[in-house]
Amino acid sequence: MTDSATGPALVVGLGNPGAEYERTRHNVGFMVADALAERVGGRFTVHKKSGADLIQARLDGRQVLLAKPRTYMNLSGRPVAALAKFFSVPPTEVVVVHDELDLPFGAVRLKRGGGEGGHNGLRSVSSALTTKDYLRVRIGIGRPPGRQDPADFVLKPFSSVERKEVPVIVEQAADAVELLLRVGLEAAQNQVH
Repeated sequence: MTDSATGPALVVGLGNPGAEYERTRHNVGFMVADALAERVGGRFTVHKKSGADLIQARLDGRQVLLAKPRTYMNLSGRPVAALAKFFSVPPTEVVVVHDELDLPFGAVRLKRGGGEGGHNGLRSVSSALTTKDYLRVRIGIGRPPGRQDPADFVLKPFSSVERKEVPVIVEQAADAVELLLRVGLEAAQNQVH
């Protein structure tokens, strides 16, 4: 996402496959990938060599690979690494879109690298790419209420109050992805934060 970045960018929305997970907090990355797919007028098809659903498109003149792993969240690193290898995308040009417990509901933040904060999808991606030095679009889902286990919380659907706001948050996160691809991390952070 630097000025010298001329190769493709790989944008990966994290989530779990299957109808039972479709509207859960953990699937907000998939929701953003779907919003971006709509923007580029693309349809996901299976990329057999990676085990991900994929769209190849152009955003602001840049080739972008938009992906959703077909594995469960905790195994999503393998398809991400396979796509990066197949299309020769360095980890620095990988953008992972994911839910974030450590941000308030609805907040969208951008960063490169850092810890995984107990997020099994990020842990899997870091392990498979053998680096944490990839870009992240973090979408706040807030902390679970009371003593609810975070693992249960992320697999539950958004509350009825939250559900009304989710479409707007998804569009804001999709905007953040496009901005990141267009102007780079630092400039995008200045506008998104």
